[in-house]
Amino acid sequence: MHLFYVNKFNTIAYIALNTNPVAMKDLKKYSNKTKAAFVLLIVMFIILLSNFNTLQNSKITNEAINTIYNDRLVVARYIFQYANELYFIKTNATAAKLNDTQKKDKITTALKNIQNIDQLYVKTVLTPKEKISLVAFLASCSTINKEALNNNWNKVNYSSNKALQTLEQLSQIQSNEGKSKLTNSNTLHNDNNLLGQLQIALLVILGGITFYLLMVKENKISIRIPEPLSMN
Repeated sequence: MHLFYVNKFNTIAYIALNTNPVAMKDLKKYSNKTKAAFVLLIVMFIILLSNFNTLQNSKITNEAINTIYNDRLVVARYIFQYANELYFIKTNATAAKLNDTQKKDKITTALKNIQNIDQLYVKTVLTPKEKISLVAFLASCSTINKEALNNNWNKVNYSSNKALQTLEQLSQIQSNEGKSKLTNSNTLHNDNNLLGQLQIALLVILGGITFYLLMVKENKISIRIPEPLSMN
């Protein structure tokens, strides 16, 4: 008598005419547990990719936050200090109670304060438009210094107004750049939320497959097949 095995789940039949290890290996290769393990590996791979992408998004978001603070909020403070010094220059340039020497001294002090701020400003990350506006601002400050030395107080006042207009452009650039970084960070945050939901769904699938591998057994039914009648 020979044995005929039927897999309960896949309905795969195997006739054991001889004990064949290679054939047994092929049968195991297509078993339900093997297929489940293969799906398990795929799910784990997807989770790893998703987690890697989440980490990258978190890194980019962190860099954006640092940029908003270091290159935008801090610079906004520099612009505010610039404006204060320029208004101080305008006030003293048009002050009737001050003589020329007093005006020069006060304006020179204000311009030195602006130069100190410049050293901090140039250390930040500047956009191309920001570089152009900053150069224009520094040119106006240089003009203010020259006009003050020549006691041209009306021109000092005019150049100060021009420098303030440039500061308004710089302020607008800061606002736009900060808004752009914030929008990008929000987009990455939403992407991370979606990836997190995907990972939860995949982990549920992973748990289901694990439960299946632990609880389900592939029972086999043995059927006896009569041997062929002998011709003798």
